[in-house]
Amino acid sequence: MCSSANNTNIQSSPDPGLILELKTRRPPSLEGRAGCETWSVDFSPDGAWFAWSMGHGIVWVVAWPLDSELLCALGTHRDSQQGESDRGDKSFSCGHSVWGLAFGPRPPKSALAKRPNHKPLKGKNLLLATGLENGVIKIWNVFTGDAMFDLHGHEGVVRDLVFPQNGKLTLVSSSRDKTLRIWDLDQKGKKVQVLSGHKDWISCCCISSDCSMIASVGRFDRMVCLWSLRSYTFIRNLTGGSHKTFYLLASCDFSPDGALLATAAFSGSSWWIDLWDPYTAEKLATLVDYCDIYGQNQISAIQFSPDGLHLAIVTEDRALRIWEPGKKGMVMQTKQDRASNGICCNFHPQGGVVATGTRDGHVRFWRVPRSVPSLCHLCRSILRHSVSTHQMEPLPIPRRILEYLTYRNIPDRLKTCYSSDEEEWGG
Repeated sequence: MCSSANNTNIQSSPDPGLILELKTRRPPSLEGRAGCETWSVDFSPDGAWFAWSMGHGIVWVVAWPLDSELLCALGTHRDSQQGESDRGDKSFSCGHSVWGLAFGPRPPKSALAKRPNHKPLKGKNLLLATGLENGVIKIWNVFTGDAMFDLHGHEGVVRDLVFPQNGKLTLVSSSRDKTLRIWDLDQKGKKVQVLSGHKDWISCCCISSDCSMIASVGRFDRMVCLWSLRSYTFIRNLTGGSHKTFYLLASCDFSPDGALLATAAFSGSSWWIDLWDPYTAEKLATLVDYCDIYGQNQISAIQFSPDGLHLAIVTEDRALRIWEPGKKGMVMQTKQDRASNGICCNFHPQGGVVATGTRDGHVRFWRVPRSVPSLCHLCRSILRHSVSTHQMEPLPIPRRILEYLTYRNIPDRLKTCYSSDEEEWGG
């Protein structure tokens, strides 16, 4: 079911980093109750659409950017060739709470032409996948607002959804039923691969940029698993992280060049982010933050920026932090706020803006620092996108260059220092 989305308020904020906030209109009796959460937000691959789960089984999809201020913040313009009728805001009623969502890619025409038996999806086919509390995945056509088909198989909450960056209509889902599933949407999900190995709920999954690996983290089993997206087999479980007796894993993300895997975890009074080499299973660095109040320092989500220079961090005590791997302290952090309620985040494909979702069903858009990548960083990104660590190590190049190309130049252990109110990032 699709309808016009008119049940939100757009509000600005005095916070210098906050561009605007979308607040859901709902009866007072539902405020703060379970089911209101914005568990997932996403931008379409071209950055022209934004989707968020606004609670109670509703997903809102809006044309991006929302107004002229955001347009200037992004430094982009709307596509004049896109008809206004296609850019109307829409809401999708999914019937159950939405825990995960992801925009699908637009398959390259050249790739489809090489497949003689391929039957393309009819009409305009920017897809939106929504993962529901009852284990069903619903596939929507964003432009028409139609529900195209459902994917059945998971026996628990579908917690995360992700499409690869190669343009193929392959969907990877992770669930509380301890499995990942790989769906071929060209076949309407009839061809399914099931990956089993986790011992408990899977919190998050991600795909490397070369589409060779899937990473998944188990919330309670504390497993960081790597899987082959080519052979659908288990590769390894990353070990060597924190030695705390009890902690929970929350999130994971590959760097845009695929050479780093970041994982986020927390315990009673601290959270930390481990940076791994997914090819060698070596832990390269750890960022740690401590809190004096037990149980008040949970980390919810992390994501690399599109250029790979920064990592967005959503925690219980701050709505957003931006960290540059290899540096001490934060490039940017919002004011300390225990009521921020942040639980997810997503960068705009062109960078410059991060969207965060909250437990009360709202969405905030933050202006984040832009950096001009160095020539060294650009060369490393291009090289590492197609060359693994194992292929790099035998090359006859100076040791310092090899350390840089394999991210071995990051300090072994980093610590985030608390900032006073005067030191808060002011935009």
